[in-house]
Amino acid sequence: MKTAFVGKGGSGKTTLAALFARHLAGGGVPLLVVDADINQHLAVALGAPAQVAAQLPPLGEHLPLIKEYLRGDNPRIGSATEMVKTTPPGAGSRLLRVVEDNPIYAACVRSVGGVRVAVTGAFTAEDLGVACYHSKVGAVELILNHLADRPGEYVVVDMTAGADSFASGLFTRFDRTFLVCEPTLRSVGVYRQYAGYARDYGVALSVVGNKVEDAADVDFLREHVGADLLAWVSRSGYVRRAERGTSGPLDELEPANRAVLARLTEAVDDTVPDWTAFTRHAHEFHRRNAAAWANDRAGLDLTTQIDPDFRMGPATVSAPA
Repeated sequence: MKTAFVGKGGSGKTTLAALFARHLAGGGVPLLVVDADINQHLAVALGAPAQVAAQLPPLGEHLPLIKEYLRGDNPRIGSATEMVKTTPPGAGSRLLRVVEDNPIYAACVRSVGGVRVAVTGAFTAEDLGVACYHSKVGAVELILNHLADRPGEYVVVDMTAGADSFASGLFTRFDRTFLVCEPTLRSVGVYRQYAGYARDYGVALSVVGNKVEDAADVDFLREHVGADLLAWVSRSGYVRRAERGTSGPLDELEPANRAVLARLTEAVDDTVPDWTAFTRHAHEFHRRNAAAWANDRAGLDLTTQIDPDFRMGPATVSAPA
């Protein structure tokens, strides 16, 4: 199951993504975690010292390798340079498993606090004024397009804050999206914007309240997000200590907040992957990108990369890698 954490900047999105990843890892399940936020803090939230987190190999710097590996011997793709972030898989493409040995994972995935992590890479001074951060998350979109995750396997992605996620088709790559929402009007505003966009694409969205202090906060969230409210996290001394650099064992997390992580896991496990929609949206956003900019950049019609007979689904996922 592919899971995203989104929300207003400062809502606690990255903290909850890290706690959820640690909760899953503690259960020994197959797990891959990706930091796709412009502010690369997930590795630190998982317990890595800042200097170690800064040295993790960025996916964006290995984009040629990622493209060449995923292209495989797909006859619709003449070369890796013709691939763009939305290029969908087809017959002959290489699909990724959540846990396996492959050149992409060898180059880009590292263990942080017992969790396998890949990072998009920080927005650098060299990027200022000449690059868009969403070009960096193109590597993440390519990987998710080609990821054949099976039942009992988990992918957790910490997304960019606010509605920035909608600058690409990446928001449709997930089976369940958790929107972290504080009991404030600004945070609720982000929820409304996100929910409005997501609804048009059938995105399975759940709200996780954060920094909740009392029943009035819960009532506020229920009033504004309704049935989308799945659970809420109270103010946490454990989280405050972690944000100051002291990340203790997860069993030290307050029992009520630990129970929230179990509730999120249940929600993910109860979600049925919609592989038909996954494939349809992949094709739709590839056509959009081809028409908007990619055809001109490549000098050819990239919509011919779409294999109309190839469908991501149970048969594809269960096939040997």
